[in-house]
Amino acid sequence: SEKQAEKAVHQKKEQSKTKCRKARRRHINLVAEFNHRQRKNIWLETHIWHAKRFHMVKKWGYCLGNSPTEKSYRACYRAMTKQCLLQDLSYYCCLELKGKENELLKQLARICSIDTGLTFQEASCLSGRFEGSLNLYRTDRYPEDMLGPVTFIWKPRDGSENRQLWIWMHPALKQDILRELKAIFQCSEPEEICISEPVTASVQEEKQVEVVMSLGNKRKKEDKEGEKAVPVKKIIGDGTRDPFQSYSWISRTTGIGISDRSMEILRYRLIGPLSHSVLTETLKAASVQTV
Repeated sequence: SEKQAEKAVHQKKEQSKTKCRKARRRHINLVAEFNHRQRKNIWLETHIWHAKRFHMVKKWGYCLGNSPTEKSYRACYRAMTKQCLLQDLSYYCCLELKGKENELLKQLARICSIDTGLTFQEASCLSGRFEGSLNLYRTDRYPEDMLGPVTFIWKPRDGSENRQLWIWMHPALKQDILRELKAIFQCSEPEEICISEPVTASVQEEKQVEVVMSLGNKRKKEDKEGEKAVPVKKIIGDGTRDPFQSYSWISRTTGIGISDRSMEILRYRLIGPLSHSVLTETLKAASVQTV
């Protein structure tokens, strides 16, 4: 029995030298594991950072950080008042409209009202210099049947009558607003076969799957025939959209196109007096080239 105990200890030491505990406990393919854990609730790109520091909650089809696990309230307040605090708002949904400016404004005027403040036609917003915010209503139903608050950004003019508009909204409002926009612009046809195929993982990740595994339940993933490993797919889409349904529509009568850009255009909020300094040091303006 003593020899068996010594042998077990010796084997344990040899195993611990080859791989650290963190490496031994890691899933054989992190992409496959993460995708499996996102079957019902999509992760933001900052999920891993938040999951280590926050209590996570599952809402609106996403997994979001709710409250910090440490007493970091003073640090956050200090960052907001004296430095810079960043928030990940990528769970907010973005709908993109493309088409002639006059046609866009004509129909959008039916779901908002000048009585509540600015509209999509506000000059400073229409130029693309500023972001606007307003409340949307069901078509021609103001002041009843409010859909909810949104923010919007026009892409600056490029000399063409065609414009591009991004409308941001809370995920709980997305389906109702999308349905209303598709109705007023008569966008019932998919722009193309817009099945958002999951992106194939990198070659390195695919090779990881092909490696033979024999550690407990961590075995090689096989297809129905059990012959070869299934290449890992990365999830795209968002918690408010089925990744196997169309996400872009066009109207044959008005020429207006609507695209669901949720989780494709990320959104971050910077709060604090040094926010502008952080942006100027982080981003580099592109040189404008005129043909």
